[in-house]
Amino acid sequence: MKEEIIIAGFGGQGVLSMGKILAYAGLMHDKEVSWMPAYGPEQRGGTANVTVIISDDKISSPVLNKFDTAIILNQQSMDKFESTVKPGGILIYDPHGITHAPTRTDISMYTVRAMDAAAEMENSKAFNMVVLGAYLKVKPAVDLDGVIKGLKKSLPERHHHLIPMNEKALQKGMDIVEKVK
Repeated sequence: MKEEIIIAGFGGQGVLSMGKILAYAGLMHDKEVSWMPAYGPEQRGGTANVTVIISDDKISSPVLNKFDTAIILNQQSMDKFESTVKPGGILIYDPHGITHAPTRTDISMYTVRAMDAAAEMENSKAFNMVVLGAYLKVKPAVDLDGVIKGLKKSLPERHHHLIPMNEKALQKGMDIVEKVK
């Protein structure tokens, strides 16, 4: 098994954290992992993306041009990364940040209304965990238990009281993800 993922959006959406948690979850499953972030100089509002590779075998390079899965959280990232999904791959996006829906017909597409779900939960910081939950439902490269362990590893201990809320957000994402017809 080898899963090559790009997660892209604006800084402040939890893109890099989502990738880090996914990478830690891969480690919890004794997989080889790579986590390679890329972001602009702005902490919030600038573009950010992260490449994550989870593999049973050694990873030769973290640099990729094509991905099995793209998780897209804004239009600028959609414009840049839609074409990089391998034929037969998966594109997951929150339609809240997208003005022009993807047009590919050779990939599977899913929407997750994560912004709406985070607002319902009254916690905007749950956004990225809702998105990650949607990914886990569509492509279970790692399981929920591994992600919770990854969360514990990546969150400072002073924030561990937030893990139950994050677990609810992950489940919410799993429940609301929809295949685009």
